[in-house]
Formats: sequence, structure tokens, C-alpha cells
Amino acid sequence: MINSKSGAYAESGVDITAGYKAVQLMKKHIARTETEGVMSDVGGFGGLFKPDISGMEEPVMVSGTDGVGTKLKLAFVADKHNTIGIDCVAMCVNDIICCGGQPLFFLDYIACGKNFPEKIEQIVEGVTEGCVQSGMALIGGETAEMPGFYPEDEYDLAGFAVGMVDRKKIIDKNKIAEGDVIIALSSSGVHSNGFSLVRKVFDIENADRSLIDTLLTPTKIYVKPVMALLKEIDVHGIAHITGGGFYENIPRALPEGLVARIEEKNVRVLPIFDEIAKAGNVSKRDMFNTFNMGVGMICIVSAEDADRTIEILKANGEDAYVLGEIATGDEGIVLW
Repeated sequence: MINSKSGAYAESGVDITAGYKAVQLMKKHIARTETEGVMSDVGGFGGLFKPDISGMEEPVMVSGTDGVGTKLKLAFVADKHNTIGIDCVAMCVNDIICCGGQPLFFLDYIACGKNFPEKIEQIVEGVTEGCVQSGMALIGGETAEMPGFYPEDEYDLAGFAVGMVDRKKIIDKNKIAEGDVIIALSSSGVHSNGFSLVRKVFDIENADRSLIDTLLTPTKIYVKPVMALLKEIDVHGIAHITGGGFYENIPRALPEGLVARIEEKNVRVLPIFDEIAKAGNVSKRDMFNTFNMGVGMICIVSAEDADRTIEILKANGEDAYVLGEIATGDEGIVLW
């Protein structure tokens, strides 16, 4: 049992006993994420995990790290903290699956001006929900109380995920060829990118609560449907549509000499993006170069596999549809 306290440290603004209370409060949430590979309890100096490599010829680790960005400002305004952790997990694992990797475990880092244990518990509740949706374990983390660095009511949140893939199953964009089909997986909203522009467009402090709730909709996690797809289809490429929108992220998944041809009418734009464009007088180009516009991820497959790909994704709960095709060219993406 820990019997640690420091009056002098508390007078400086750091209550270490609040940290211990936060850990106790979050344990029931973390227990939801336990998988067979977990070998340690939260609270130690390191998280232990034993991966199952049976059936793999050459296991390769895949890692991803990210934060939530200024979307956190909306959580502060709404005083809603139990979903923002889903965003943090999503931003990491959605990158990992672009390589074909199965996420295994996650660690989070919360830095705050003052440790309010109940608030920390809410943040971790969201992180654990993201881990459950991803089928991975939360095996550790850190909460840092930093008075004078962050305002008392504010915090930052970041995470780190590790996955694994058999080397022969790593998604290799060099398989992509002219005539391949681009399949869209719909987003749940703005996800976790472009919020500096969102906050410029809208007066967040005085915004209608319904707008805040829409903007706070957690980033969709695509792990389970994409893993199901990879079991049946030879996927040539995957791109996670994050900051930089279509124009930055789709070309990252393409080899040189090929371009993604997308007809604008194919894009199922969500209403929130129309609101942002109208309220901020944001050009179409800037919208598609900042936001996901309703497409959170794309998969590139051969034309003969396109129908089956959509069928599998829909069977796993995704609103998937044909977005465009691959052609020769040097522009990366052609949106017309």
C-alpha cells in the first residue's frame, strides 16, 4: 500500500495523492481492455505485453502516436471529457491499420494544470472505450500535474499504440495499378483534424450546445472492419484521411506516376462540413485540403474485388462506397 504525501509539494500546486486516487478510479475502466497478452497491472513502471506470433512467419511491429489537438478546447467548453479519449486512440490505430497492422496495446499521457481525479477518470474512460473498439489493451500511461504550465481546468492528451503484422502481409502501395478502385469508408464527422479552423469559423465559447456535441462526435475507429477485410481481400493501399484532407493524405498511399481520380459528386459530404464552409466562407479547395469531408479512410483494391470489398465492409458496420479510381498522372489527386 502506498503511503506517500508531501505537504511542501502540495503547497507548490501538485497533489500527488490525487494521482493515486485517479489511478484507483480508472482501474475499472482499464479492466475492460484486458487481452490475453497483458502481463502487468497498471501502476508499475512499465507495461508488459506478450504478443501472440503463432502463424506469423516474420512478425513486424507497427507503431503510431498522436494527440487530439485543439478539439480539446471544445471538451473544455462543454465540460465533456469521456469521449475525447476515443479520438486519441483512433488517431493512432487508424494509422497502424494503413500498414495492415493489428493494434495490440496502448499507452496514454495526460498533462494537466490540476489533477481532478474524477475528470482524469472520465478522460481514461474514453481511452478505454477506444481500446475496446480496437480490440487492444491499455497497459499503462502517465498523468502529469503541471501547475503554472497549464490552466487549472485544461489538459493535453496524447497516446502511443503498437501493433503487429506478418511481413508478407504489409500493405505495399507498389501493388496499386491503373484501374484500381478507391473505396470510401464514411467518417463520423470532423474527427480530430482542422479544429483550429473550426474554432476560427465558430464562436465556440457561445456556440449552441448541439453544434458543440456534433463537433465533439468521436473519431471513427476502423480497426475491426479493416481487419475483417484484410482476411479476405488483397488490399493494395489504405489511407487515413486526417489533417490535410484529401489533397495531402490520399497521395501518401500512392506510388509515383499514379493519381487518384475522384468525381466530387461521389463524395458523400456530411452536413457539418457545409456548415463550416458557409459560416467561414471557406473555399471548396481549402475544405478538401483541411477536412475529411465525410470520408475517414479509403481502401484501394482491384476492380474485380471492389464489390466484394464493399460487401465485407458493410457487413462489418461500415458505410462503404466507390469514391473514384486510380489513373496515370503526377498530380497525386484529381478532384473534379
